Amino acid sequence: MSRPTLAVTLGDVAGIGPEITAKSLLRHPEVREVSRPVVVGDADALRNAVRAVGEDPDAVNPIASPADAADDPAVIDIVQTGPSLGHVPAGELSAEAGDGAARFVIEAVDLAKRGLVDGIVTPPLNKAAMHLGGHAWPGHTELLAHEFGVSDYSLVLSAGELSFFHLTTHVSLRQAIEDVTRERTLEVLRLMGAFARAQGSPDEPIGVAGLNPHAGENRLFGDEDADILAPAVELARAEGINAHGPLPADALIPAAVRGNWKLVAVCYHDQGHAPFKAVYGDDGVNITAGLPVVRVSVDHGTAFDIAGKGIAREASLVLALRRAAELAPGWGHVWRATNPGA
Repeated sequence: MSRPTLAVTLGDVAGIGPEITAKSLLRHPEVREVSRPVVVGDADALRNAVRAVGEDPDAVNPIASPADAADDPAVIDIVQTGPSLGHVPAGELSAEAGDGAARFVIEAVDLAKRGLVDGIVTPPLNKAAMHLGGHAWPGHTELLAHEFGVSDYSLVLSAGELSFFHLTTHVSLRQAIEDVTRERTLEVLRLMGAFARAQGSPDEPIGVAGLNPHAGENRLFGDEDADILAPAVELARAEGINAHGPLPADALIPAAVRGNWKLVAVCYHDQGHAPFKAVYGDDGVNITAGLPVVRVSVDHGTAFDIAGKGIAREASLVLALRRAAELAPGWGHVWRATNPGA
């Protein structure tokens, strides 16, 4: 099987994105064995990072298109996107860096639409910087969905065989409660069913975490679980999706960590992110389900406090690259299952 070409966006150049990209692509031959990584970003910022981690900045190879990549383990191929950002200081909030981070993502999406890359891997961006740069998106996921023109998507945290799909993500808790609707729940359960089929496990059980404590405890702690989540689960089951719940989150999530569930739907950002990061740390990645190509991201932020020092750990990005390479060849099944006319 041929190795998929992956667009690696550089992230916020004031953060650790360039450093972990340099380390991942120059020090991990296992990444090259399964993929053809091409960076989308800024060559000068990447050279600064390569120098900071003690490698040769001449390894940075600007190219016009992924088709021109040297595909050499000693070289980092990069598609230059916009003006140089080599002057942006490390560790400081910057509108220029925020604009660049969004621009790199938009260019990666364009390459994917043109069939020049098979997947997208994203080091971290800084949401505040992106907003300063004029791009008012809550994060990577929403920007990617907008650029691909999709409305049915979910942020997925994945480690090993376990995946947490989110009904809501980067909104306030008050807004998240309003956004957990029957329609949204069924939409995500359909994505999860398609994901399971693409993995060769069409009957994989899906656990749905309750919104309220004890999944509402027979309406003692709220009506949302009984009036919204339970009917959505029944609708999904009628479509052949092996969904269960709503189940108390404090029982479901520990059971999933122990290996009793592989697919879990959570209602809001911290319901999934807090336990996932506490257990898996750098062993987890962020996947966006619902896009026409696979997108995998690191599960950490820009770490301005250590940026530019060459000490950032690249483990999560290496994992993201390997996971994207693994998923890319079969990702079309996930896309077509949820978009029959595509």
